[in-house]
Amino acid sequence: MYHHFSKEFFVSNRLRLRELFVGTAPIVITANGVLQRNGDGIFSFRQDSSFWYLTGIKQSDVVLVMDKTKDYLILPTQQDYLDIFHGRSDPIALQAISGIDTIYKQEEGWKRLNSRLKRAKHVATLSATPAYVEQLGFYANPARAQLLDRIKLANTEVELLDLNPQLSLMRVLKQKPELEALQEAINITVKAINFVQKRHYDHEYQLEAEITRQFRKAGTQGHAFTPIISAGANACILHRDENDATISDKDLITLDIGAEVDNYSADISRTYSQAKQPSKRQRAVHDAVISVQDYAFSLVKPGALIIENEKLVEHYMGEKLRELGLIQTINRDSVRKYFPHSTSHFLGLDAHDTGDYSRPLEPSMVITVEPGIYIPEEGIGIRIEDDVLITTDGYKVMSDKLPRSIC
Repeated sequence: MYHHFSKEFFVSNRLRLRELFVGTAPIVITANGVLQRNGDGIFSFRQDSSFWYLTGIKQSDVVLVMDKTKDYLILPTQQDYLDIFHGRSDPIALQAISGIDTIYKQEEGWKRLNSRLKRAKHVATLSATPAYVEQLGFYANPARAQLLDRIKLANTEVELLDLNPQLSLMRVLKQKPELEALQEAINITVKAINFVQKRHYDHEYQLEAEITRQFRKAGTQGHAFTPIISAGANACILHRDENDATISDKDLITLDIGAEVDNYSADISRTYSQAKQPSKRQRAVHDAVISVQDYAFSLVKPGALIIENEKLVEHYMGEKLRELGLIQTINRDSVRKYFPHSTSHFLGLDAHDTGDYSRPLEPSMVITVEPGIYIPEEGIGIRIEDDVLITTDGYKVMSDKLPRSIC
C-alpha cells in the first residue's frame, strides 16, 4: 500500500503516544470527513495527518479508540448505494496496514465506546479548530468537532484532554521511513522543476499541467498542495494559485510546488527566467535573495531557535533591501513591506507541518528555508525555497540537487 511504511510504524507510534500521555483516560481520535465541492460533487479526500500517523488508514469517518492496552476501530455507517460509487470498507485491509485487529461496525462500536465514556472522567482527543479559521480564510473539516459533540452527548461532565502537544512532539522528529518518503518527494519535485526549466511555456497553466504530469508519471499522489505558478507581477501575490496568466519573455517565473509521497510533502520554490535574458534589476534582486538564503542556512543548527533566527534574517534582509534602494531605515515595518512571510516552517505530513517554533532545533527535524523579495511596483517577485534536515552537526539541504540560478 505504501512505499515506505509498514504496520510496525503505526503500531510504534501508538505505543509512543501512550508513553507520552500519562493517564488512564481513553484516547478517541477521528479520521477526516469527506467535504462537498459543489452540488453533489466532493473534494478529493485527504486524511487527517495525525489520524494517519497513528493508523495508516486513508478512509474517511473512521474512529480510533485506544483504551488502556486495547485498540479498536469504529467504521462509519454508509448507505449501500454509496458502496457502488465509493467502494466498501475492507476490514482486512484496515487491519493489515494499522495493526489493529479489532474493528467494529458503527452501532456496535459506539455502544461499546459510549459505555466506557459514561464511566470516564477524562477523554483524550484532538481539539477541534473553529468552524471558520479567520486568520487563514477557510472552513475547517467538521469531523473533530462532531466527534467532540458525540463524546459530550454520552457524558456531559467528561473533561476533554487535548493530545495535540503530544502528537506535535512526536511528528516534528522524523523517523527513518518519514525521511525516506520526504526525500523521494523532494527528488521528484527537483526532477520536475529541472524538466520544466529547460522548456518554454506561454501560459502558467501549461507549466502546471507539465509539473502534474511529471509528478504522476513518477508514481506520486500528485501535488502536496495547490501548486503556485506565477509569472511576473503575479509572484507578488504569495499564494496566488489561479495559474491562468500568459507568460512574457520579460517575466520571471516563480514556482512553489511539492510532490506528495505516502502523504509526505516536498515544498520547493524557484524563480527563473525562461527567456534566459533577465534584466539587471531582476538579477540584482535574485542575487539578494540568494544571499539572504545563504545567511539563513548559516544559522541552522541543533539548539538554534527558529523564532530567534527569524529576527537575524529579518535584519540581514533589511541590509539587502537597503542596498537595492527599496528602504532607507531597517525596521520591521520597512522590511516586511517587501518580505512579508517567515523564513522557515516545519515540513512533513503537512507542507506547513506541526511543530513548536520556540523549541530548539534538533536532529531529524525538517524545515524549509525560503526568503523572498516582492516589489509590486516593479512587477518583481522572487522566492527561493529549499527543504533542510537538521543533523547532529548542522544541516543537510535535501533539495541541493536543484540549482538556484536565475537562468
